[in-house]
Amino acid sequence: MGRRRLVAAVVVLAAVLTVPAPARAAVICEQPGAAAPVAAGVPTEDQVYDPKRLAGFATGAGVRVAVIDSGVDAEHPQLRGRVEQGADFLHGEDSGRQDCAGHGTAVASIIGASPATDTGFQGLAPDAVIVPVRISEQLEIGDDVVGDRGSPAQFADAIDWAVDEGEADVINLSLVMTEDNDAVQAAVARAIAAGVVVVAAVGNKGRPEDGNPDPFPAKYSGVIGVGAITSSGVRASFSQRGTYVDLVAIGEPVTAANRVSGHTTVSGTSFATPFVSATAALLKQRFPAITPAQVRQRIVATADPVPGGPSSPEYGRGALNPYRALTATLDTEGRAEPAPERVGANDPAAVALAARRDQSQRNALLFAAIGAGVVLLLGIVAVVVRSGRRRAWNPAGPGPTD
Repeated sequence: MGRRRLVAAVVVLAAVLTVPAPARAAVICEQPGAAAPVAAGVPTEDQVYDPKRLAGFATGAGVRVAVIDSGVDAEHPQLRGRVEQGADFLHGEDSGRQDCAGHGTAVASIIGASPATDTGFQGLAPDAVIVPVRISEQLEIGDDVVGDRGSPAQFADAIDWAVDEGEADVINLSLVMTEDNDAVQAAVARAIAAGVVVVAAVGNKGRPEDGNPDPFPAKYSGVIGVGAITSSGVRASFSQRGTYVDLVAIGEPVTAANRVSGHTTVSGTSFATPFVSATAALLKQRFPAITPAQVRQRIVATADPVPGGPSSPEYGRGALNPYRALTATLDTEGRAEPAPERVGANDPAAVALAARRDQSQRNALLFAAIGAGVVLLLGIVAVVVRSGRRRAWNPAGPGPTD
């Protein structure tokens, strides 16, 4: 994103880490951000994932989600009070609560933006605590790569900090390295061993001309690798494919918080990933003793059917379904009952319509039960009245004796 403000435009972006960059002193953003328009209505992804419905089971309260990214603008109206003191491994600024690129702010908002009266946009886990860790402002915008980035060694340090100092329960990595790195792999392994759920984007080089390089940390063992689908439920053309794709979530297009205020429309596996991280946060609240392996198993076992079948390099095990992840009963082998196959299962409009029909059906059953109760009560009253009239309203049974 850099210094280019995104307002009502769809672009493909992913934070990337490549070679080491020189150390730099603490900085203030060269260009201050500018307010963007507030998104009206309810975004498609919020209609599909329905955070208000999820709130009956969990909201992420008490769960700490580290967003290792470009920092987070803690003053955005929907993030104010949700972003804790973090760390900055890129510029040396103390808190990580500054974001010159906007990427980390967008990611954090998908996880934890609070509801607001002037928009239908909100995070999936609005009561989660966001722990910002700045490590890269390098972004892919079309064919250009711009911005500063940290080294793999700094990236490993950032992961360790998120676990040890940030006390993270979940780590969101909307970052991609195209080369393996022992230090980063070891840091990821330490995080998972410490009980932290690690969720990572699989990258945006999935088009034939881009080569589909192996993405790290998504490819590391124990990491939940997330690809992107469009709002119509098919794989986004940029989303990478391989055995590292555990599941997919909506990533084209996505509404997210704009740096400073308002909202922007973005696209990329970077923005599919936080939906899964938010679901992990909800699971950590609902099942406090759950392990990272169990979180991963529950999320992939409850994924919805996708065009690629039950397991494919393009879609992994299916499309994220946070409601099923929170409510499904798994068998002893960690499998959930199959999601029902139906026409339009991956069409967000159809999903939203089905949810409304389910609610209408529940309401109809409730009203029918109430109506039956009223009819029964009126029948009892009628019997009592007739009986009373026959006795001229004298007490029932034998009268008093002398």
